[in-house]
Amino acid sequence: MAAAGAGVAPSSLLRLPSSPAPSSPASSSARPQRRAPHPLLSLAATPSRASFAAAAAAASDNGSSSGYGNQTPLMPPFSGLMLDEGSRSKKPYKWQRVLLKVSGEALAGDHTENIDPKVTMAIAREVASVTKLGVEVAIVVGGGNIFRGASWAGCSGLDRSSADYIGMMATVMNAIFLQATMESIGIPTRVQTAFRISEVAEPYIRRRAIRHLEKGRVVIFAAGTGNPFFTTDTAAALRCAEINAEVVLKATNVDGVYDADPKREPNARILETVSYNEVISRDLSVMDMTAVTLCQENNIPVVVFNLQNTGNIAKAIVGEKVGTFIGCTRNQDKSVEGALDQEKSLVK
Repeated sequence: MAAAGAGVAPSSLLRLPSSPAPSSPASSSARPQRRAPHPLLSLAATPSRASFAAAAAAASDNGSSSGYGNQTPLMPPFSGLMLDEGSRSKKPYKWQRVLLKVSGEALAGDHTENIDPKVTMAIAREVASVTKLGVEVAIVVGGGNIFRGASWAGCSGLDRSSADYIGMMATVMNAIFLQATMESIGIPTRVQTAFRISEVAEPYIRRRAIRHLEKGRVVIFAAGTGNPFFTTDTAAALRCAEINAEVVLKATNVDGVYDADPKREPNARILETVSYNEVISRDLSVMDMTAVTLCQENNIPVVVFNLQNTGNIAKAIVGEKVGTFIGCTRNQDKSVEGALDQEKSLVK
């Protein structure tokens, strides 16, 4: 072969590389030694107290070999990462998620303008005071201060459906105004409309609305249900049922529900509690019958109160007694009182 003719031994061509010779103690001492991993660094993200104790014991035993000695642990004590259930304060409010219905006429205030900025600011401040407590607030606004479809239907050939659509756009105007007022004092607010106006508001998506509420944002529902012939009261009952709110708070210009029209009957008496059936059978002018029936079928209580009285919104949201309560409790209270009277008579 050519390599053999050149004087190179054939065995040198097949020689494999040999393993490196062991270094002398002097050279090994000069080479940096790799430290063993600290036992605490191999623990899980959320270790238990027992694992901390075991790791601390291992660190003290292996301190001389690992080079860390009595170094303090890198992770904080586990007791500071979790809150004790007994240390959490009780909720100072009755409801966790509420729906506030604000009529358009109430936004007009003294009716010098379509929207009174003092009224919107009062609403924003009271809503802000309860959102700090953790209450989730959704709002449905009316549009009667700008345009009421039922009143304009038939004028100049305007049919009812077109008139109601104009009224829906009036609610969007109120919602955007109220959103701007709330965000001016630091309340994160989202407006969702029943039909798409993507340039100014989000479309109504139930799961997105619930997520906004869970993140502490106020959600304003505008454009009613998106369908003509349905009032914003019905929209409030519908949205309340959809987002799993616990109560409808109806803010109006009256103190509550009366047994007669207070404008015609000066001796009209306000009712503190009234049932759904009484509202329907006596035709009390509180909400339209569709909204009342929807609340009754879904067991949603309604609180009617005066928006113009300072502090009423916050009181209603946290569950204090204000205005008129509409629900299924009146007959139950009567039956309980009757049973107590019978027990008293038996004791005597």
